[in-house]
Amino acid sequence: MYLNSTFKYLKFSIAGPVVFLLISSPAFSQTIRGRVMADGQPISLASIFLAENGKGIATDSAGYFKLENVKPGSYTLKSSATGFRPYTRRVTITGNTPVTVNITLQQDVTKLNDVVVTGTLRPVSRAESPIPVEVYTPKYFQKNPSPSLFESIGMVNGVRPQLNCNVCNTGDIHINGMEGPYTMVLIDGMPIVSSLSTVYGLNGIPISMVERIEVVKGPGSSLYGSEAMGGLINVITKNPATAPVVSLDAFGTSWQEYNVDAAVKLKAGSAQSIVGVNYFNYQHPLDKNHDGFTDVTLQQRISVFNKWGFQRRDNRVASLAARYVYEDRWGGDMKWSRQWRGSDSIYGESIYTKRLELIGMYQLPVKEKIMLQFSYNRHNQNSYYGHTPFMADQNVTFAQAYWDKQLGEKHSLLAGASFRYTYYDDNTPGTLGADGKVNEPMKTPLPGIFVQDEWVFAPKHKLLLGYRYDYDKHHGNIHSPRIAYKWTPNTDHTVRASFGTGFRVVNLFTEEHAALTGSREVVVAEALKPEKSYNANLNYVWKITMDNAFINIDATGFYSYFTNKITGDFDTDPNKIIYDNLRGHAVSRGISLNTDFAFSFPLKIMTGISYMDVYQVEDNAVGVSQKSIQLNAPAWSGTFVIGYSLPAGFSADLTGNWNGPMRLPVQHNDYRPDYSPWFMLANIQLTKKFPKGWEVYGGVKNLLNYVPKYALMRPFDPFDKHVNDPVNNPNGYTFDTEYNYAPLQGIRGFLGVRYNLFR
Repeated sequence: MYLNSTFKYLKFSIAGPVVFLLISSPAFSQTIRGRVMADGQPISLASIFLAENGKGIATDSAGYFKLENVKPGSYTLKSSATGFRPYTRRVTITGNTPVTVNITLQQDVTKLNDVVVTGTLRPVSRAESPIPVEVYTPKYFQKNPSPSLFESIGMVNGVRPQLNCNVCNTGDIHINGMEGPYTMVLIDGMPIVSSLSTVYGLNGIPISMVERIEVVKGPGSSLYGSEAMGGLINVITKNPATAPVVSLDAFGTSWQEYNVDAAVKLKAGSAQSIVGVNYFNYQHPLDKNHDGFTDVTLQQRISVFNKWGFQRRDNRVASLAARYVYEDRWGGDMKWSRQWRGSDSIYGESIYTKRLELIGMYQLPVKEKIMLQFSYNRHNQNSYYGHTPFMADQNVTFAQAYWDKQLGEKHSLLAGASFRYTYYDDNTPGTLGADGKVNEPMKTPLPGIFVQDEWVFAPKHKLLLGYRYDYDKHHGNIHSPRIAYKWTPNTDHTVRASFGTGFRVVNLFTEEHAALTGSREVVVAEALKPEKSYNANLNYVWKITMDNAFINIDATGFYSYFTNKITGDFDTDPNKIIYDNLRGHAVSRGISLNTDFAFSFPLKIMTGISYMDVYQVEDNAVGVSQKSIQLNAPAWSGTFVIGYSLPAGFSADLTGNWNGPMRLPVQHNDYRPDYSPWFMLANIQLTKKFPKGWEVYGGVKNLLNYVPKYALMRPFDPFDKHVNDPVNNPNGYTFDTEYNYAPLQGIRGFLGVRYNLFR
């Protein structure tokens, strides 16, 4: 028994450690796993490492990471990502259970490291770009939720969504006081929203499809060609790899407006896709100003968006996206119904819009970085303005290839070629042949080439030289050079200066809503020539870091000189809009100031103020120069966003914009003022965040209940059947819808819910 016991003891004493080592060895090789997020969004390519042994990894496209084979012990885990504050946490490895670490990064407001592409076509950090680019994420616009980009973009200083009609409520986007046709709206860098769709296409862009919006104020013709004279708004759509698996954002207002954004992410092999649907509905006519007309158009709009991203060798880019938009809107007499569409009995403006868009990007499988981009869009419009029909069809095909090459340490070369083909047809005189009888749709090919070099010629100094050449069959050779300079004396100060030229080929009947309404006769006095301009910008950024706060000051001065500019003459004859070439010059100049204040306590303030002087000087019939101020261009305007985080997941946001007096189109002896008053549109919102991705928000829009005092002229006689009545109409007033400077929609409450589910 003793021997047996001794044997058992020896057996255990020898084999025990061996068995223990075999069974327990995984305890010496454990896993740390988790996810990196910021503002509810996954952060890809965030760095994760352990300070003690240097073991590290980067997060995947959905923000996940896994550090394997980590021995037991206590470690300092660090995480970092561009544009975010460093994250540090102590992690202890014991036992056999993997350790899960979920990391939430905070944005570093002291650094402007957003990656931008709009200024130069190349992805560079915002701080390094020689062209000043402003970046806005959906989180910014969610502080005042709106159903479309057209409304949301009004939160950007110097950018004004201008309503052009008090009946159908369509509009365009002004940058630095310049009208909508001077603003190019891109989707993923493609000229999707332009020409005919500048009037009606903007409302169909839901915030749900947006990853970020990049705004460039100033000329971009050297890279983007025609229509980029005033500035660019580039809508960057979501990346399927980083998008939520499921997302939902739905809200309604006390005016019975309802908006729903929903999206789901799908996967098929190595490809990932995001499918999104936006639906907006407003079917409750209101007439609170008692003029007999709807204050806001009734609308029903659906937008379906699908984007695919494909995984390829060496992380080469390949994506394909499509969007379909249908909108049915009408405004007019409160007694109007569809049976009166196109009649001269009861006035209504009814617009059916159908849009199809296709966008693609492909990086060639070669050693050099060569990108192919292509897009196609079709815009079909069936409209009646009273009894005046406007039927139009536009097709735009675009293709572009460019080569992005780093030449040594100092030069970054970009060279490419593009081709744009526009087909346009409508039922107006704009598409009639020379005999004025035969319909001749416009077919406009526009080939172009461009080259750009970013040259770091000295430490802290960068120079950008760009040139574009386009050929138009009607106007011949078009040259668009650009030069930009950036000086960064230290990390707190940046100076940028740029100069360039711009051009635009005018097509009134695809751009000017005033030319379509039928309330005035359109007169084209002569053959319209291309518009040309010379533009200069000076930008200064100053970052101030204090013990308990950070301040960012961004100031820009701008100046544009037009040798030819086509604007409608509303003054010569109240019954006409007269278009002709400018016999003189036009100027758009001013200064814009943006400030960000971030404090150690949870308060953030963003304010903006702009001063603009936009006018034209033209010789009258006797050769005397006369100066006229641009319509709908307020000399002073501004925006503000004040956000405060409260305990228990609550946050409060106060947002708004204000405008000084702006010149308005009036008739002879008009009783309405020819300048608008100062006014402010303010909004307040309270948000509550819940676990598992839920948010509930609500608030009040137009908190001050500001509504313009004057709107329509003679709404009781919209077909001008009784204009020539010297007793009841001694001044000869005519029905007019163009006198507009602010929405007719007063105070209203809203309530909504958001949900985001990540993997």
